[in-house]
Amino acid sequence: MAGLRGQAAALVASERFQRFIIAVIIANAIVLGLETSDWMMARAGGLLVALDRIALGIFVVEIGLKLYASRLGFFRSGWNLFDFAIVAIALLPSAGGLSVLRALRILRAFRLISAMPSLRRVVEGLMRAIPAMGSVLLLLGLIFYVGAVMATKLFGDRFPDWFGSVGASLYSLFQVMTLESWSMGIVRPVMEVYPFAWAFFVPFILVTSFMVLNLFIAIIVSAMTDSDTPPTPLPVKELADEMAALRRELAELRAERSAERAPAE
Repeated sequence: MAGLRGQAAALVASERFQRFIIAVIIANAIVLGLETSDWMMARAGGLLVALDRIALGIFVVEIGLKLYASRLGFFRSGWNLFDFAIVAIALLPSAGGLSVLRALRILRAFRLISAMPSLRRVVEGLMRAIPAMGSVLLLLGLIFYVGAVMATKLFGDRFPDWFGSVGASLYSLFQVMTLESWSMGIVRPVMEVYPFAWAFFVPFILVTSFMVLNLFIAIIVSAMTDSDTPPTPLPVKELADEMAALRRELAELRAERSAERAPAE
């Protein structure tokens, strides 16, 4: 039994098997995309459905091999849990009220992340950046809340659709932050009634779009750099100095032991 588990573990860990799974994931993603075309479904719908089921069967076999090889250790890996959840969603019935689950089948394309070490490193770097991003999110939320209250007080009477409440102001300011139709869509109409409204919107854009959001990028880049940076080896000179110090300590220890033995003799 242990021998069979070892063979299963060696199989799922082999580079050839991993390449095969990556190829199946990519092919399955293409098939699921083709299923959205009425023209393709009318001509090759049966083939596409069959290919989708074959891919799902391969994924189930892969998960089964990993479970057999690792047993409960399978659930100690977050990536294994990720793969298990995606395959399990695909196995749920998609008829009746659960028909929305058919759209979730494309989530299987995300398995490419767990199958490729380079993509895993990217995601792991993003996960490591989340704690540091919490402070930036708190700062951004505070800026948004203060700006929403100010905008509601300043512009809510004349522009109730955009700034009639704090919630509406939050959404409008989010649109302004993303720079989507912020000038002609919101700011210029407001400035026709309040000519000095630019004194509120321009600093808000500078702070949120060009400062706070760039902090997110800096944190992510820093996390990715830390994850990809190998440990720096010691210079040759420092290694030589450490070796010389160790030799001196050994010589001193030998001398002490020799001095201790001399009186006894």
